Amino acid sequence: MADPKGFLKYAREGPKRRPVEIRVRDWKELYEPMPEDRLKAQGARCMDCGVPFCQSHNGCPVVNLIPEWNDLVQRGRWKDALKALHTTNNFPEFTGRLCPAPCESACVLGINSDPVSIRVVEWNIIDKGFDEGWVEPVLPVSRTGKTVAVIGSGPAGLAAAQQLARAGHSVTVLEKADRIGGLLRYGIPDFKMEKWVVDRRLDQMKAEGVEFKAGVHVGVDLTGEELRRRYDAVCLAMGAEQPRDLPVPGRELTGIHPAMAYLTQQNKRNAGDAITAEPITAKGKRVVIIGGGDTGSDCLGTSHRQGCSEVHQFELLPEPPPTRAGSTPWPLWPMQLRTSHAHEEGCDRQWSVSTTKFTGRNGQVTKLHGHRVAFENGTFTPVPGTAFELDVDLVLLAMGFTGPVKNGLLDGLGVKYDARGNVAVDDQYMSSVEGVFAGGDVRRGQSLIVWAIAEGRKMAAAV
Repeated sequence: MADPKGFLKYAREGPKRRPVEIRVRDWKELYEPMPEDRLKAQGARCMDCGVPFCQSHNGCPVVNLIPEWNDLVQRGRWKDALKALHTTNNFPEFTGRLCPAPCESACVLGINSDPVSIRVVEWNIIDKGFDEGWVEPVLPVSRTGKTVAVIGSGPAGLAAAQQLARAGHSVTVLEKADRIGGLLRYGIPDFKMEKWVVDRRLDQMKAEGVEFKAGVHVGVDLTGEELRRRYDAVCLAMGAEQPRDLPVPGRELTGIHPAMAYLTQQNKRNAGDAITAEPITAKGKRVVIIGGGDTGSDCLGTSHRQGCSEVHQFELLPEPPPTRAGSTPWPLWPMQLRTSHAHEEGCDRQWSVSTTKFTGRNGQVTKLHGHRVAFENGTFTPVPGTAFELDVDLVLLAMGFTGPVKNGLLDGLGVKYDARGNVAVDDQYMSSVEGVFAGGDVRRGQSLIVWAIAEGRKMAAAV
């Protein structure tokens, strides 16, 4: 390492978020630029630990060469850092902005100090690479004459498509939505990642020969058998889009929506599209978000920017401890309380709350009814005397996903499912149907973007 005592000299530092009163008025990304000298100092904190748990399977599913590119940044060798970064990760601009950074939780320095700011170094390497014109198409040495269809254009599908195209195959990505990007396009709010970030990478992939076809719903517009006849191999990368519902009385009332329907609409508005479905907006409304994870946080930030009158977020699980729980020791991903950028913007955030029913007038939801619960021996039990009701105009269900949508392509292909309802594959990522592979959330269930990219790369290698 260039500075073996860097971790003793410099404190952990990350990018500053734009002031709340300014950022809630627009849909621009949250963070202010970080000067190069401070980025170099963060790279210098990487401590030559000998066994870098940050790039272990637990710390980084794509096995990023984190100590190497931290050191290169500290030395000012940005172009070499970019090469090291792209060696393992097709899309560091996505993971740098969106990944919760399990690598930082596994950082050896984090045992008794603040871990290295790995994520901010990562996304500044790739952004500098694009700014300097260093990110260029990577063309195959020769063409194989083989054709591959990739179903789904989220991070798993895009990673698989890029790897396969660079191997010389003719790759077509089929996406049911009207634009390419999957959840990157329509599930992630613009304030977390503006969509020009996706578009510039798609331009590179097009130059590499990847063909994109949006508005093609495979399983509806094109059957699985037709797909198999047209292509030598098929890669399933459709994600886990079946939302977890809340089957309580009053669920059918107007004003109760899955989170993805809500988030997608706002991204379409930001793109200048007309909304043809029932408009979903928090403007001037009393909002309740059910679910305390990242999707709930995305709904919270969106509600603020739309101009809600008040917003509450309910989570069924108990409140986590303020620091790493003893049940998740280093280098595991810690169970602990996390406050997101959206919570900084304001929220009545409550834990151990179970919603029992909704009531309304003229078919529109007006009240949420619930009570407190205790989590004991793996079950939730109502706490006597805690029943309550809350006036509400909009309810957003952000309780995660139960797996891939089976009705359509998957059932049509006849693929087998595992015990969790995901597509079952062998050790070469092939499903029970010859020539049909699966990777990403469709195979492992709802997970992190870095896992999707890792799965896409492994699926491509298997193909």
